[in-house]
Amino acid sequence: MPQFNIATFPPQIIWLAITFVVLYILMARVALPRIGNVLSERQEKIDDNLEAAEQLRTQAKADADAYSSELAKAREAARLAIAEATLEVSADAAQKQEALGQRLTAQIKSAEAEIDKAKANARTSIRDAAIGVAQAATQRLIGTAPAEPTTAAAVDRALQARS
Repeated sequence: MPQFNIATFPPQIIWLAITFVVLYILMARVALPRIGNVLSERQEKIDDNLEAAEQLRTQAKADADAYSSELAKAREAARLAIAEATLEVSADAAQKQEALGQRLTAQIKSAEAEIDKAKANARTSIRDAAIGVAQAATQRLIGTAPAEPTTAAAVDRALQARS
């Protein structure tokens, strides 16, 4: 094998050095800057994506806070509306109850007046019946009928004594 021949070592070393230098210069001038550019572009993309994600997270947090605030406002508004409706219903119920109370009071007064009227009619009827019975009983007992004014006065005195 000619590579292992000691006489050909110096030219091989020279060509190795020349090839190494040429490859080193090509790598340093062409390939490494391109690789560096690709890496820096990737890093910029990653940084941009991280920055955009942070902005989106901040915006999402602000939106969540705004949502919570609006939800709290809506709940408070609903609570106030319920309280207001409850007051209105209570006031309406009180008015209706008052009107019903007045109507029932009027009906009770009317019924009491009718009862008093019926009592008066009943007393008059009882008085008239008592006068008639007293006259009939007196006539049977003594044989003569007393005068109606006398019998009426006696019945009135008896009724007043009972009252």
